[in-house]
Amino acid sequence: MYHGMNKVQLALLDTEQLIFPHPKNALQDPEGLLAVGGDLRPERLLLAYKYGIFPWYSENEPILWWSPNPRAILWIDQVNISKSMKKFIRKTDYIVTLNKNFAGVIQACAQQRQDETWITQDIQDAYIKLHQLGFAHSVEVWHNECLIGGLYGVEQGQVFCGESMFSSETNASKLALITFCQYFATRGGRLIDCQVLNDHTKSMGAIEISRDQYLKYLQQLQQQPLKLNCWDSRQLDIHDKTNI
Repeated sequence: MYHGMNKVQLALLDTEQLIFPHPKNALQDPEGLLAVGGDLRPERLLLAYKYGIFPWYSENEPILWWSPNPRAILWIDQVNISKSMKKFIRKTDYIVTLNKNFAGVIQACAQQRQDETWITQDIQDAYIKLHQLGFAHSVEVWHNECLIGGLYGVEQGQVFCGESMFSSETNASKLALITFCQYFATRGGRLIDCQVLNDHTKSMGAIEISRDQYLKYLQQLQQQPLKLNCWDSRQLDIHDKTNI
């Protein structure tokens, strides 16, 4: 049972109560639309991720909350590294870091997706606040001290809920994801929530499962601890466990 969640088909949220409908109520919408309204304060965002819900909306729209079915996930020990990518990793002078420039990553993701406009300034401000509180994290890819790729998301124990990634140079976002999966595995991580399957995440090994199955995995893994200091800012080893 989901504590603090009411059962309606499409909830209209206010800014007072911290409450969401049960994700199964999104069955009425093929894309998983669950609720409208509310706000983006940290407490609400953390409650949403706890129950497999995330915000996604365009500029000048009310906040829309989603729990899609099916759900795209990536088991971190099943990330796909193509032969060409292995060759690239052996030769590249790119550097990958963790939590070195969260604001830069989310801003770059927003700029790369200007036509979609869902990473609004309000979204950026909200997730930067989550990062400052220690719940949202970024992976950065650098070349000659320039930020050329990366990703960001929200932690839920051994699950990392990926939000967006960007790349301004060849293979930068792939390198970010591969390197993060390898690092996250060494710290006890198990699963990346990719939300909705696309060609890029599919090529990296992401699969679709039912929402019910995802919620079961989320409930099992979000309470499991990671190794201490997992999210400390650091440089990541791009050759760790790549078998290349």
